[in-house]
Amino acid sequence: MSAAFGTLSLTRRVQFAAAHRYRRAEWDEARNVAAFGKCARLEYHGHTYTVDITVSGPTDALTGMIVDLPVLDAAIAREVTARFDHRNINTDVAEFVEPNGLIPTGENIARVIAERMQSALGAAARVTRVVVAEDPTLSSAWTVGPG
Repeated sequence: MSAAFGTLSLTRRVQFAAAHRYRRAEWDEARNVAAFGKCARLEYHGHTYTVDITVSGPTDALTGMIVDLPVLDAAIAREVTARFDHRNINTDVAEFVEPNGLIPTGENIARVIAERMQSALGAAARVTRVVVAEDPTLSSAWTVGPG
């Protein structure tokens, strides 16, 4: 079959439970609450996140797979589950640690996961989309750009 009509992809879904809050360290609590509402509360809040990680590329002629599933699953275990599951994202995940870390929005979490997964997979597969859902009504997506 010709690949001229589209691109093959594979998506693995994982879940993790984590706490976070939105805040800018240089702002006082009143300004953080004004900007981020309930998400800025001092007590943090948690979610059971659902993450879809999509890889794309050619299939191996012998296996018919884009990437060996044990390789993908090991990268997810290291870069997603071990780093985020049952953690406080603001205090336990390096990219988000205050005072200079990223605000742990779904958007930023998706981007960090995409970057770390691509680094972990190297040439084994191309990460083309990461979707992070905080609940059934809210998700953020990172999608590879052209090139």
